[in-house]
Amino acid sequence: MSNSFMMLAPVVIFFVILMGMGFYIQKKSSDARAENYSKDYYIGGRSLGGFVLAMTLVATYSSVSSFLSGPGVAWQKGFGWVYYASTQVVAAFLVLGVLGKKMAVVGRKTDSVTAVDVIRNRYQSDLIATISAVVIIVFFTTQMIGQFVGGAQIFSAATGLSYTAGLIIFAIVVVLYTTVGGFTAVAITDTACAIMMLIGMFCLAYAIISKGGGLANIMATINEASATAQATGEGFNMVAPTAPSGGVASIPVQLFITQWMLCGVCTIGLPQTNVRCLAYKDTKSVHRAMMYGTIVVGAMMVGMHLLGVLSRGVLLTLPEGASTDTVVPTLISQYMHPVLAGLTIIGPLAATMSTISSLLIAGSSAIVKDIYLHHKEAKKEPVNQSFVGKISIGMTAIMGIVAVLLSINPPDIIVWINMFAFGGLQTAFFWIFLLGLFWKKANKTGAMWCIIGGLGAYILVYVTGIKIGAFHNILVGIVVGFVCFVIGNNMGKPIEEKVGKIFFPEKYPD
Repeated sequence: MSNSFMMLAPVVIFFVILMGMGFYIQKKSSDARAENYSKDYYIGGRSLGGFVLAMTLVATYSSVSSFLSGPGVAWQKGFGWVYYASTQVVAAFLVLGVLGKKMAVVGRKTDSVTAVDVIRNRYQSDLIATISAVVIIVFFTTQMIGQFVGGAQIFSAATGLSYTAGLIIFAIVVVLYTTVGGFTAVAITDTACAIMMLIGMFCLAYAIISKGGGLANIMATINEASATAQATGEGFNMVAPTAPSGGVASIPVQLFITQWMLCGVCTIGLPQTNVRCLAYKDTKSVHRAMMYGTIVVGAMMVGMHLLGVLSRGVLLTLPEGASTDTVVPTLISQYMHPVLAGLTIIGPLAATMSTISSLLIAGSSAIVKDIYLHHKEAKKEPVNQSFVGKISIGMTAIMGIVAVLLSINPPDIIVWINMFAFGGLQTAFFWIFLLGLFWKKANKTGAMWCIIGGLGAYILVYVTGIKIGAFHNILVGIVVGFVCFVIGNNMGKPIEEKVGKIFFPEKYPD
């Protein structure tokens, strides 16, 4: 039996299971979809329990960069990149802890199915909602490109197939099960993906430690590489928090600060994660999800980046011209038993697929629910649930196909695509959600100025290359967005009492 077959077998079995889940859930949900297709297809009828809620949130947040680019950079820079990545541990806790209950309460009161629904009901503005939907579609497509590229690269490097073949196979599976199954299929397959991520991480850890001759030997190799880097001025001091090279920190304190913003605090502005707050069934579920999610995110983010550093004890150098994105695929394909490699490769593939599926379903909802169905409701026209089903499936498939076509000629470093898309989404929505849900005076003028001014500033500094020290450009977007919100808010009208009673009932006693 060939090594390629043994490696591919676990992956193929996993792919078949995911597609089977999608078709099974489509059949099981037929009655609910006949009654209200968009509610079942886009938020699963608000039925998620604590474990599934935590796993779908973790899987959505853990992208290809968590298993590919991040560990690759950690291989290059050392433990400083592990400290840098550890800021992500708080993501699940913050999203559910800050927005969880409030989003769920107002979502049920207003019958909101998407994050844009909440924005429209809070600010009473179709224009802001439409702009939000367009922003989501653009940045989700950008983020999906990075995920498709990463998934195809992993599949190709580990199996020996061409990049294009890997992209097509990978895309067919994820687009198919997402398209037919909807949000419930995404949530359940996300749970399966999160479990496989953990299994893949432990398999990779076993391979690295055994091939590296144990932790003591690996650390000796890392210390030797760091000593050489300091003596020659080439490479990085892998045991220093700031990973200096030639006496200059490659991970300065300013970058740490903005990482806390980009992958920590500001994650509550990501529509693909905060929409999960509309989908859980009760308070007990969200409390359990906060605990489970924090533990699993911490284990995966710290664990995978730590493995990236330790892999330096096995993989000393990369081929000339190869990017650090090739570190994990090389470890899997060259240093692991084929069956174990097949199980391990499912981890990064699962991280990629779960993120794509969440982006697809949320992006499709921005078109179908936030634009098309709202237009029908505004005109008080009847809604044909069967037709809604067809266009929902169609739009989900079209978004996936477009992202795949744009992924055919891939960029070198995937992590920067993800960071750009993350920053854009957070700049656009962080203050709109945070102030909108917790500040009674926030109005639509402030929200409009925030999304236009903040996002405009963020894109401008990215395009022009303007930098403020070593800070990530998210700092510019967030600060400008806040200033624009406050100034615009003072020029707008107060919110209507009917809105205040829904979002701030404690300030409007009966």
